[in-house]
Amino acid sequence: MSAGVLLVDDEPLIRAGLRAIIDSEDDLSVLGEAADGAEVPGLVARLRPDVVLMDVRMPAVDGIRATTHLMSTLDNPPKVIVVTTFENDDYVYDALVAGASGFLLKRARPEEIVAAIRTVVTGESLLFPAAIRRLAAHHAPAPSGDGLAGAGLTEREREVLRLMAGGLSNVEIAGELYLGIQTVKTHVGNVLAKLGARDRTQAVVRAYDSGFVTPAG
Repeated sequence: MSAGVLLVDDEPLIRAGLRAIIDSEDDLSVLGEAADGAEVPGLVARLRPDVVLMDVRMPAVDGIRATTHLMSTLDNPPKVIVVTTFENDDYVYDALVAGASGFLLKRARPEEIVAAIRTVVTGESLLFPAAIRRLAAHHAPAPSGDGLAGAGLTEREREVLRLMAGGLSNVEIAGELYLGIQTVKTHVGNVLAKLGARDRTQAVVRAYDSGFVTPAG
């Protein structure tokens, strides 16, 4: 089954390069392109992509506003990967908080771009967990107790969330906790539901923001 991708970047050369990389893969295809975030809602409604590669900085409507709009207006929005020049870009963490599933650097190698798209499509592991941890270190507020105490997570679900924040995939979590893979998927689904998170990236951002986990570990 092929995953459809929408490219959103104000630089035509960037879009052309991404299109060439993505369309060379049998399981990925570019459905359309946009030069600004203002074009995104209409294109998403018409093309129904699985993933949007979204430039974080654009002239009229930037990637954060476009991502926020998608997440707040659609029942089943596409996964968003924000694309940026600098890993420590202040906008990147804001985009993750807004609902993006991860980010890519514009200098990323072709195989990294392809792997990133596949990672967010499957949703069974966290995209670049070390980078998200570094961003959280700069942006997450100082912890003041367990901010997830009211979420009703069981002890096992709390263990699963900590391992998710460490970047472990479902298979790795199963091995770490000596559980079946289907049991892990059930726990992950329960964590997402209780935190009101649409994917594991959002759950992990929530865990950092609440002080439940810290960038130091």
